[in-house]
Amino acid sequence: MRFVTLSDSKNMKKPINQKKIEKLIRELIIELGDNPDREGLAETPARVASSYTELFEGIRYTNDEIAQKFDKCFEHIHSKDLVLLKDIEVFSFCEHHLALMYNMKVHVGYIPNEKVIGLSKIARICDLCAKRLQLQERLGQDIMEVLQIVLNTEDIIVVIEAEHSCMTARGIKSSGAKTRTASIRGLFESDSNLRAEVYQLIK
Repeated sequence: MRFVTLSDSKNMKKPINQKKIEKLIRELIIELGDNPDREGLAETPARVASSYTELFEGIRYTNDEIAQKFDKCFEHIHSKDLVLLKDIEVFSFCEHHLALMYNMKVHVGYIPNEKVIGLSKIARICDLCAKRLQLQERLGQDIMEVLQIVLNTEDIIVVIEAEHSCMTARGIKSSGAKTRTASIRGLFESDSNLRAEVYQLIK
């Protein structure tokens, strides 16, 4: 199964129309049965529109553009040792219910192919890929795709664990249920010992 990534689509760096979002949020409040003009809600549409600019910033970039944004590595590195960054905290929104995916931790491992990337850039890539309407499975693939472009290696693993409010706050209301996904390529796919080492290190 192949998830469609944003790199498959046209450049999406389109300015967010905050005034239109304000109007839509105001209409949503009315349809939910509340009064958008009361004191507590009067400025809510503007606040939501402003926050959405930040929360969904990643929608404005393709994976290729994110790779270009963080394409600065240390080169001529001859180590083939595992590089692992664990417990990167991000959040995202489920595209099915616009519900928050929270307590989300991303673990990224790779084997260098003469290039290593600054650790903070890995975290920034994860953050920007998460700031989209997402599926957890696709988020892992998006992060992997960006890192493959930047690092020029197939040897990457991305493990994500998160709680989904579409499960914990509505529907079955299964509080504490966590979803774990793993996107694996290259040596991590073919070498079960290497894969097991990563799983042990992120416990």
